Amino acid sequence: MRIFLNGKTPRRLRCEAGLFLIGGAVYNLIELLWRGRTHWSMFVLGGCCFHLIGLASRIGRRWPAAARCSLCSLMISAAEFGGGCLVNLSWKMDVWDYSGLPFNLLGQVCLLYSVLWALLSIPAMPFYRVCRRALSSGEMRVESLFCGKR
Repeated sequence: MRIFLNGKTPRRLRCEAGLFLIGGAVYNLIELLWRGRTHWSMFVLGGCCFHLIGLASRIGRRWPAAARCSLCSLMISAAEFGGGCLVNLSWKMDVWDYSGLPFNLLGQVCLLYSVLWALLSIPAMPFYRVCRRALSSGEMRVESLFCGKR
């Protein structure tokens, strides 16, 4: 990891990797607080979802907040559905199963969690922008996020 994220790596790539790592870590933290457990696949999904939150924020920057939150929820739910189909249905890892909840799709996503993602996107979009700004300007270094200061 140190070789990949050293000073010779282009700043944009380091920024994108940093955002992925932050998103994965925060997603795992949310899982631990909400369910009391997590899985490595949730780190990967969280990193991807954090980038989707940033994309939704940029696409809908002139939209009303409710529309941006709805877009975030739709994008995250689509990512969770795809990840769930791969991890839970294809690989049989049984990381999560929403089949007992109403309005679910193959037990991988459900209306309740889509609404919760819309609400969670309210603080997540500005948090993404702050992280992106700090990583791209060099104020925050990817290495110091997880490896300590160097």
